[in-house]
Parts: sequence; structure tokens; C-alpha cells
Amino acid sequence: MKNSQNLLKLSTIAMLIALGVVISPILRFEGMCPMAHLINITCSVLLGPWYSLLCASVIGVIRMLTMAIPPIALTGAVFGAFLSGVLYKATKGSIAAAFLGEVVGTGIIGALISYPVMSIFSPREGLYLFFYLPTFIPGTLIGGSIAYVFLRKLSANGVLQSIQKKLGAKVYEHKTSIVGTSVTIGAFGVISYLVIKLLSGFFGITSGIVEYVSYGILALFILLAVIHYFYNKTKKKVEN
Repeated sequence: MKNSQNLLKLSTIAMLIALGVVISPILRFEGMCPMAHLINITCSVLLGPWYSLLCASVIGVIRMLTMAIPPIALTGAVFGAFLSGVLYKATKGSIAAAFLGEVVGTGIIGALISYPVMSIFSPREGLYLFFYLPTFIPGTLIGGSIAYVFLRKLSANGVLQSIQKKLGAKVYEHKTSIVGTSVTIGAFGVISYLVIKLLSGFFGITSGIVEYVSYGILALFILLAVIHYFYNKTKKKVEN
């Protein structure tokens, strides 16, 4: 049984590494690789912090060797991968905490550490301590949001717990609520707003259209959150 689980773990991490390398170019430019964060959080939840760290490291090295990616392929992945797994375990299975760990670990810590690393190994004009924050943070928010929705859906169907059990990982009970889901929907509006504002600021886009779009998306998600809450509350009362 133990050998079977170890083999399944190795197969799973190999699959995640291959998938991470293949999908990493999607939406990618220097300092932003959303799909890497999707893989980090998924691996953290399925296998834990050490496996997630290993997965992120191997993906980073492969990308550096085969795609000519600078060292931010590592600094922009390993810290978030590990912290995501640590927070998921520390909070006894909170997918939101795994998401937060990736945002803080990569979006902030990784971004700050990337400055001295890139200054040494890939010197360029205009680098400063907070240079990568406006791209690292949106990248983690985009990839993290995808991972969060994906894992929440797997959890709601019981598939996540089944996979964790087969892998020999700690299985946590994931409870969902109407309030929690509504807050999550609203949070995605805030995330979308921040992503647009950070990227428009980084690229120097000052068009009024961007302002309208960012506020429009925020308002839309908040409206959807309110609708979701009252619709499901009413539905629950009728059923009872």
C-alpha cells in the first residue's frame, strides 16, 4: 500500500511538472506567469509544502534551460509554492489560506527577492526593489483565483478528498456556506479590480476607459455576490 502511494505521488508530481512547463507560456511576460501559481497551489493542496517546493523548483529549472527564462523562473515560484502548502496545512485545509500563501510568498516575498537576484544574474536598466511587485501580484491573483475555483469545485464534489486519500495526504473536511461563497464571489471582484489597476499602472495606461472597466467589473461581481446570497437563502427557506 505504501509503495503504491509513493508511486502515485511520483506520478502525480511528474504530471504536474509536465503540465506546469507546458502551460506556463499562457498569459506570460517577464514578471508574470499566472499558470505557475495555479500549479503551485494545486500541488500544495494535493501533496503538501515540500512536494510543492520540489515541483516549483523543477519547473523553474526546466523553463530556464529550455525557454531562456531568467532566474525569476525560480524566485517567482518557490517561495509561494512552499508558503501555500504551509498555510494550507496550518489552517487544517483552508484553500483560501493556500491561495493567500501563494500571493504573499510569490507576489510579495518572491518579487522583493527577485530584485537582487536579477541585478546580479540578469542586469538591466531601471531595476529597483519594488520593480516586480506590480506584475508578480496580479500574476498570483489570476493564477491563484483559477486554482481556488478549481479546488473548491473538486472539494464540493468530494473529488479532492478522494484524490488526497489515494495519495496518502492529510484529508480535511471542507465546508461551504452561502455566506462564504457569496464573499468569495465578491472577493474575485476586488481581485479583478486590483489586477487591472496594478497592470494599468505598470504599463502607464491612464485611459478613462480602464477606470470604467475596473469599477464596472468590481460592481458586477458584488452584484453577483448579493444575488447569489439572497437567491440561495430564499431557496433554502422554501426547501425547509
